Amino acid sequence: MQESVERWLESERDQLPLWLPVLLGAGVAAWFALPGSSRWGAFILLAIGAAILAAALSRGGRLSRAVALGAVAAALGCALIWWRADHVAAPVLAHEGVAEFTARVESIEPLPARDIVRMRLAVRDAPNLPPVVRVNLSDKDVPEGLGRGAVIHLRGWMMPPPPPAVPGAYDFQRVAWFQGIGATGRAFKPVEVLKPGAPIASDFRHRLSHHVQASVGGSAGAIAATLATGDRGAIPDADAEAMRRSGLAHLLSISGLHVTAVVGATMLIVLRLLALFPGLALRVRLPLVAAGAGALAAVAYTLLTGAQVPTVRSCVAALLVLAAIAMGREAITLRLVAVGATIVLLLWPETLAGPSFQLSFAAVTAIIALHEHPRVRRWFARRDEAWWRRIARALLSLFLTGLVVEIALMPIALYHFHKAGLYGALANIVAIPLTTFVIMPFEAVALALDTVGLGAPFWWAAGSALRGLLALAHMTASAPGAVAALPVMPAAAFASIVIGGLWIALWRTNARWLGIAPVALGLGWALATPPPDLLVSADGTHMAIRTPDGGMAILRNRSGDYIRDAFGENGGVDGELANIDEQHFARCSHDSCLISYSGGKRSWRLLATRSDYLIPRPVLEPACRAADIVVSDRWLPRWCRPRWLKLDARTLANTGGVTVTFADAAVRTARSPGSLHPWHDPPTVRLYDGRRTRGARRQ
Repeated sequence: MQESVERWLESERDQLPLWLPVLLGAGVAAWFALPGSSRWGAFILLAIGAAILAAALSRGGRLSRAVALGAVAAALGCALIWWRADHVAAPVLAHEGVAEFTARVESIEPLPARDIVRMRLAVRDAPNLPPVVRVNLSDKDVPEGLGRGAVIHLRGWMMPPPPPAVPGAYDFQRVAWFQGIGATGRAFKPVEVLKPGAPIASDFRHRLSHHVQASVGGSAGAIAATLATGDRGAIPDADAEAMRRSGLAHLLSISGLHVTAVVGATMLIVLRLLALFPGLALRVRLPLVAAGAGALAAVAYTLLTGAQVPTVRSCVAALLVLAAIAMGREAITLRLVAVGATIVLLLWPETLAGPSFQLSFAAVTAIIALHEHPRVRRWFARRDEAWWRRIARALLSLFLTGLVVEIALMPIALYHFHKAGLYGALANIVAIPLTTFVIMPFEAVALALDTVGLGAPFWWAAGSALRGLLALAHMTASAPGAVAALPVMPAAAFASIVIGGLWIALWRTNARWLGIAPVALGLGWALATPPPDLLVSADGTHMAIRTPDGGMAILRNRSGDYIRDAFGENGGVDGELANIDEQHFARCSHDSCLISYSGGKRSWRLLATRSDYLIPRPVLEPACRAADIVVSDRWLPRWCRPRWLKLDARTLANTGGVTVTFADAAVRTARSPGSLHPWHDPPTVRLYDGRRTRGARRQ
């Protein structure tokens, strides 16, 4: 058996280094999955023990070396994210309330589509607040002199970074921890500027974004500004949603496609210009000079668009490709992708848990793995043939690439966003060439010609193409069956799909097809998981319950878009949520709702409060006894004893958001039982006394 494995590994020896970032990422994932320091330490010790054992039993073969190096990489990944989480530790606000303080503006981001300006503030001389907070200010209340570096005095409503609304929802609490943000809120007017900073309009990125929007106008101008500067704040919600539902949202995230277009255009222009000088062309390696110019363009574009992590990842990958070109090596290989992933995980290990890292590297890996396959290479290799056959072959290549990318990205989109566009492969056949070869080049030429006042025709062409792109997005998004909606996917099912997908992509022999089994297992598991029937937010204020037609009905009629979207996505519903007052199974007053629900093999009675008014004990106590589940945003007295589950403020403070599936009486919580990740157990500051306290002692 061992000899067979050794022969197989020998035939796959060129692929073995590709698993280094995978094992490094496995260690990072283990830290996120395990609940506390004792488990993290045990994982690291077990991995190191496995490495030592493999080295001790080594007979000089590849298997023992691969196991030893893989175990060391996993231990390193777990230790690295553990160190990173402790290294960024900062106090978090203990509770919400009104605060008045002085702060320096570290960064400022206009969000015109929401009519607000978002500021990251370094708090000064306010021990009752965390060192760094994020505050929104209405556009109309922005004072003169507000900008990066300004010192301001303000009063506002502040709150701790919110946890996921329900299990599987966006976890801003975790994201804020790694960004050092201890509180978020909104400022009241007036905001007093004590020391002016650089005006927003003086920032080059903002000025460029404003210029692009003024040149194109409307939603097309907002997307043009996004492509030029990475500023997405002006894109209307309806257009952003259409791009997501059509599978074109990746065009709005400055990443590989955009950096590649910039680098490619720069290299082409430099090569053409230098080729005009024969003497220079004979003495200098023009491709090397063009690669250097492309590298400078990639770095400049990354800095211009805000140096966000996805853009930095793409820039690193582009620099590696250019380095390979300079050394005369094959430019785009899975080894370069592995190097890029390793660099990102070493610098920002926390990004592994986010969709951006997963989507970008999954797309690139799928594309390269597809086109490295010998049969695919033969199909799409350049050959001497009629022009129409060349075009047909290019279109088929683009469609196949888009289809494979959609297949690779769909499980990730369903896991994080609970919905995925089904027609993305078809839409991208038009959208990617349109963006790469029409919109971005015309926009770049227009910006260059604006220096002499001749950019208007090119702005018109770019704007027309952008309006066509938006029309395509809306048409695709509104097509019947355009979106697949899926409730929360079990983490183990997602892990099974990822492992199987990597196994298929990274190996080259027929053993790769063994990866189909874990992919099928994960997909079957995800599809067989019943959607939750009851969703309760982390603060108990909001609740939604499944209706007989498969939709969801929400407790509070005036709930905002954020909570409605979170409940709809995590409940597997693509559409508007109904009001619970309209449901025949609910009897509601201003203060509470009594729900009789048939689910699984029995009927359920639920009691939910929905106001702050006191409910007298003679009314509340018998109602609690008659209910199977009680949901409330207040701390209910101990004499309120439902028959099964009491989800009040006291309980939800420990569990976070909760979902319940009535068919099997399964309860899922946003916070894993016993979890001691630092954002669940942070040092805190109290708003009114300034004392810093520690959460529960870590185990």
